[in-house]
Amino acid sequence: MAIYEYRTEELTNFTELKNQTEYEEGLQKVRKYLGREYPLIINGERIFTDKQIKSLNPSNHSEVIGTISQAGMEEAKLAMSSALETFEYWKKVNPKVRADVLFKAANIMKRRRHELSALMTLEAGKPWNEADADTAEAIDFLEYYGRQMLKMTHIDDCILSRRDMERNEYNYIPLGVGAIITPWNFPLAILTGMSAAAVVAGNTVLLKPASTTQVIAYKYVEIMEEAGLPAGVINFMPGRGSVVGDFIVKHPKTRFISFTGSKDVGVQIYENAAKVNKGQIWLKRVIAEMGGKDAILVDRDTNADEVAQAIVTSAFGFSGQKCSACSRAIIHEAMYDEVVKLIKEKTEAIQVGNPEHFLNKMGPVNDVLAFDKITEYIEIGKKEGKLLTGGNSSKEIGYFVDPTVIIDLKPNSRLMQEEVFGPVLAVCKVKSFEEGMKVVNNTEYGLTGAVFSNSRLNLEVAREDFHVGNLYLNRKCTGAIVGYQPFGGFNMSGTDSKAGGPDYLVLHMQGKTVSESL
Repeated sequence: MAIYEYRTEELTNFTELKNQTEYEEGLQKVRKYLGREYPLIINGERIFTDKQIKSLNPSNHSEVIGTISQAGMEEAKLAMSSALETFEYWKKVNPKVRADVLFKAANIMKRRRHELSALMTLEAGKPWNEADADTAEAIDFLEYYGRQMLKMTHIDDCILSRRDMERNEYNYIPLGVGAIITPWNFPLAILTGMSAAAVVAGNTVLLKPASTTQVIAYKYVEIMEEAGLPAGVINFMPGRGSVVGDFIVKHPKTRFISFTGSKDVGVQIYENAAKVNKGQIWLKRVIAEMGGKDAILVDRDTNADEVAQAIVTSAFGFSGQKCSACSRAIIHEAMYDEVVKLIKEKTEAIQVGNPEHFLNKMGPVNDVLAFDKITEYIEIGKKEGKLLTGGNSSKEIGYFVDPTVIIDLKPNSRLMQEEVFGPVLAVCKVKSFEEGMKVVNNTEYGLTGAVFSNSRLNLEVAREDFHVGNLYLNRKCTGAIVGYQPFGGFNMSGTDSKAGGPDYLVLHMQGKTVSESL
């Protein structure tokens, strides 16, 4: 099977009228199926349940995107049986065939690109550029992991056999049934990456998407079916975390758990997975990405405008609802006043509103729970520091919070330490680069970070001592690209699983050595 070289999917240029028109058509297409009911998908069968939830448009919470059946214990058990049974033959399917499913799914996504992006604009509140990048990243994951799987079929070339004595083989084999628990902030890209990596490696999965973005998750499963994925490989089972989530995490036949979400939930999953239950004959593997408190450190004698733009873009893209978002700006006192002034100007230039309209570059936050948490943190920030700009919010129609900047904060303040996951930037002044380095590492997290400096020595210090999984020098701290910047963090940011990297698939497999005497 001839496969062309991997390259990332280009982002859509929305300055071109043609692309704007096509995106509008995508929105119109999605609007035609708003309000539909969606079932579970277990072993390929559509199952409607009495328990349902409504997915709401966060820009207009009176608008229903779809009504989705929710799994209970009976459906969870059925899905586990399906996954276990399907694994027995899926694990033996040629990796080339499994990879080809991913490639076909990528092509389907390319054809439906603007529809999928438009659905995320409505269901997740993503502005056009953010939604388009989400879809492009999903395509990248499919293309990249398919190729990585093909490369791994030749892994036994890496070990030696002893001449005239023995022939040695080394191969990776699938783990088994995986619980895939996905987030709402990248409801297509991360969900695609997590699940596609598991299935291309030969595993079967129980897919539990986030409660607020289940329609886009359903569309993904449909795409995988259309691409030829057999029934039972992915079992779509949305449901309450306290019921379905606990069941699939604790089940003795679950072999691994792949999770992206909050630190608190991730820690609970890690603890539950560590317990060996009756009938369990393995130690479960956990692949976790749990957020961050990411910082951009600004050294003296840097370009103030460039720095301020990077900070604002990193802080307020998709309303700050990225685990990689800049939530702390740590600025050298020599640059502080100038950079803060520019941050204020650039933040106030952001047009906030319903992201269906192209000119609105920042939309709502996820739901009422996120809204309440973020607004509470803004009040905390006002007491700990000084409100520079923003601070306004309204949930009358949608869940809108203005981009907010709090300055003059102490390094140990709550706003500098705790993850807000919203459009709130904490700003701190430091007297030296050395002090700044201490502040950037002064959290329990370690996901992304950035340093702006004209000093080669300081950049090299940061390269060694800035303790994050993804460090960026003289650029913003968001926007990791599949295959170029493998993504995953240290400490309470997770297990450093490095999604989109050369060793990610290995986490879903186990190595087996076979030696035969000659």
